Amino acid sequence: MNLNCSRLGSLLFLLSASSAFAHEDQSKPVITMDMKENEKGKKIAYMYIDGVKVHETDPSKQPFPEVVTPGTVPAAPPSDAIILFDGSDESFRKNWTNTKGKESQWKIVNGALESVKRAGYLKSVGKFGSCQLHLEWASPVQVEGDGQGRGNSGVFLMGIYEVQVLDSYENQTYADGQAGALYGRSKPLVNAARKPGEWQTYDIIFHRPLFDDAGKVTRRATFTVLHNGVLVQDHTVLSGGTGWRGPHAATDYKAHADKLELTLQDHGNPVRFRNIWLRELKD
Repeated sequence: MNLNCSRLGSLLFLLSASSAFAHEDQSKPVITMDMKENEKGKKIAYMYIDGVKVHETDPSKQPFPEVVTPGTVPAAPPSDAIILFDGSDESFRKNWTNTKGKESQWKIVNGALESVKRAGYLKSVGKFGSCQLHLEWASPVQVEGDGQGRGNSGVFLMGIYEVQVLDSYENQTYADGQAGALYGRSKPLVNAARKPGEWQTYDIIFHRPLFDDAGKVTRRATFTVLHNGVLVQDHTVLSGGTGWRGPHAATDYKAHADKLELTLQDHGNPVRFRNIWLRELKD
């Protein structure tokens, strides 16, 4: 009798745990919306996440992350990795296209992919869902512009959810738009940026969102991100989409396929990428 009760208790625990993973509490963070008119009379959406405006520039309201100095060791791909770019033209042409599925106008410079202005986003041929992703990137050595105009690019998981790429070395901008941010949704824990032109690493653990048959999200996406070996997103639950919705708002979740392409952003700056590999994870 005691044994049966023990087994029943274990079964109930497992069932409740499974249910918790499938249907999370989505009341946190608290997100509110407001519409305001700018000086030209145009209505602009303002989103507030736990009371903080998206892309808030006032550090008294959204403190900037502490600056830390990263280590120096890059990562080689493990044996089960899918190699998306190894420095060769062959791997570039095999694994990447422009957004229309045609040959991209990005170029290879010293074994690295370099974004070309107006060439558009780079899209992977393969489609992926939950994954472990490693890549290395470098902003231009010659600094031009400031804020969001300085070394700007992005890594989009499933072509939708952006981990921001930006020259954030002594470059002030809104905290949820600097390097290591989940754009417009979550600022990094710290600023681990290297100097302009130096190679930087992203190691990303991404679990895709789940949707029910009606298209409603039942489990939100999560991100763990290490920037130059420093934890900047600690199993962060993505509260919604990261797409641009005006200067102070981000897009919401929208149902999509289980697997989609990885994309790299052309934002008009010659940002370079190398050593890109991925390991698929089970949901």
